[in-house]
Amino acid sequence: MSQTTEQTPTEAMFSADEASRGLGIELVEHGEGTAVARMTVTPAMVNGHRIAHGGFVFLLADTAFACACNAYGPVTVAAGADIVFVAPAREGDVLVARAEERARYGRSGIYDVSVRRGEELIAEFRGRSRSARDDTAREAPGTTTKESR
Repeated sequence: MSQTTEQTPTEAMFSADEASRGLGIELVEHGEGTAVARMTVTPAMVNGHRIAHGGFVFLLADTAFACACNAYGPVTVAAGADIVFVAPAREGDVLVARAEERARYGRSGIYDVSVRRGEELIAEFRGRSRSARDDTAREAPGTTTKESR
């Protein structure tokens, strides 16, 4: 007897996320409005000060945010995000980003993400999301539909 497993919206989105997966980011767990992602800082992620480039820390937090806000089904994208870097991360560090929904209203949401190395706080991220009215966000670049014109 074969068993088919249907992917959740978060799993489907993450499995198609070449940027995050290509950098070694793993989706550790997820639920409605929550997600945990993990990344090891590689030599290619270290800047001239020998610390993790902030863009990679932001990417990890943004990935956890995306996984949390896409749990409900409609295509959801970032409307904006801010990050505060609290401590540097270094090559070899394993960083864990934990995203939690703070509010959902209409097609918008607010999510907080803490990035940690063990118990030490590395960064705090706040993301603002916006859900599409339909699946037009999944269209090929350069195409339009009647609704998006």
